[in-house]
Amino acid sequence: MKIIYIKLFLRVSIAIGFISAVADRFGFWSKENSAWGTWGNFLEYTKLLNPWAPESIINVIGIIATLAEVLLSIFLLIGFKTSLFAKASGVLLLIFGISMTITLGIKAPLDYSVFSASAAAFGLSLIKEKYLEIDQLF
Repeated sequence: MKIIYIKLFLRVSIAIGFISAVADRFGFWSKENSAWGTWGNFLEYTKLLNPWAPESIINVIGIIATLAEVLLSIFLLIGFKTSLFAKASGVLLLIFGISMTITLGIKAPLDYSVFSASAAAFGLSLIKEKYLEIDQLF
């Protein structure tokens, strides 16, 4: 398989993963297919993963995480500065995985393939071909 297809597959799959998570917290998935289903449930989970954070900033943490996931997914989908945004995705996923490990134990991030997704994002950042990327135009 050509590297451009692997790179495109990585970009799209990481981005869709972020989009799916954002859609879930806003209730776009059915109850049967939902982890949170509502913004309130997502904030409860955010509090669980950030026990050090005062209650007053949990909403801000949730908003920042959501905005980061939306922006990262957009830039990965359009192929703009892919290496940079792939690294940022890898860091975000790694932080998430470490938070899950500390608060829930190692099984949760392994079951949800958080570390695999983080590794995929870091791997994506190393692929230098510029095919199918918007930043090749600039």
